[in-house]
Amino acid sequence: MHHLENIEWLQTNDGQPRGYIEPESLQELWFHTGTNCNLNCPFCLEGSKPGDNRLQFISFDEATPLIDEALELGVEKFSFTGGEPFLNPDLGRILDRALDHRPCLVLTNATEPLMNRIGEILPLIDKPNRLNLRVSIDHPDPVKHDENRGKGNFRKALRTLGRLHQAGFGVSIARLRGSNEDTDAVDRSYAPHLREVGLPEDLLIISFPDFMPPGSLPDVPQITEHCMTTYLSTDQRAAFMCNFSKMIVKKNDTVGIYTCTLVDDDDDYDLGKTLAESMKPRVMMRHHRCYSCFAFGASCSEGT
Repeated sequence: MHHLENIEWLQTNDGQPRGYIEPESLQELWFHTGTNCNLNCPFCLEGSKPGDNRLQFISFDEATPLIDEALELGVEKFSFTGGEPFLNPDLGRILDRALDHRPCLVLTNATEPLMNRIGEILPLIDKPNRLNLRVSIDHPDPVKHDENRGKGNFRKALRTLGRLHQAGFGVSIARLRGSNEDTDAVDRSYAPHLREVGLPEDLLIISFPDFMPPGSLPDVPQITEHCMTTYLSTDQRAAFMCNFSKMIVKKNDTVGIYTCTLVDDDDDYDLGKTLAESMKPRVMMRHHRCYSCFAFGASCSEGT
């Protein structure tokens, strides 16, 4: 690619070899369904909002050949993020196709877009592979959740989560991680709400640090090759998403393959048009969000 001879891509600002990941496999393929969202959350890592098309809706016809190529490469699951994926008019057809072959994960706010299409989603329980849905419930306090996501949306998301669980789908929660929080205590405080809608109290809750909005240039430490080998074990490096996943993005009417779900605001992470081609380049740890993965072990992935 054009950036592979770029010194700034290969070296940190003080001239040290930049840290990198050498991708080993394609276990998980992500699709960005578009940045259009029914909500306008100030902390959104994609900058999504109503009518936003920084990243465009991917269509069934665009997704299908990539699903097929991923299957040839041994992919184990498909995952979908947004924006709000259930605003994408083709999502139901894409899931119907993908679930014939592999389990799928959809990240959703579980409010009106999903509620309005629940009749389209419920029949997917009969597919040969399981559909899992990760619902954003930022705080165990409904008032704090609704401050950013809109009045009443805590209740909507919680009720939809319970309905999906009762229908037999896999469900989990995504939330924001506070600085210096007691993560286990925060997770436990969701229990009364989970009980209320028939969910298990030990439901999987995944918390994320603040990744900052797209295009941000926060001052974070740069990751050198020395950092990657000194502070991380082989197993820890293997757990980086860029080791085993890729991200499909539609931008400027063109479908591209990006390194991961967090770097679509930097075209240097565009790895080409085919998944086979995208597996070849080293992934340099240059994006500011790479530091979150390095420091916190952050990953958008979860088990099937």
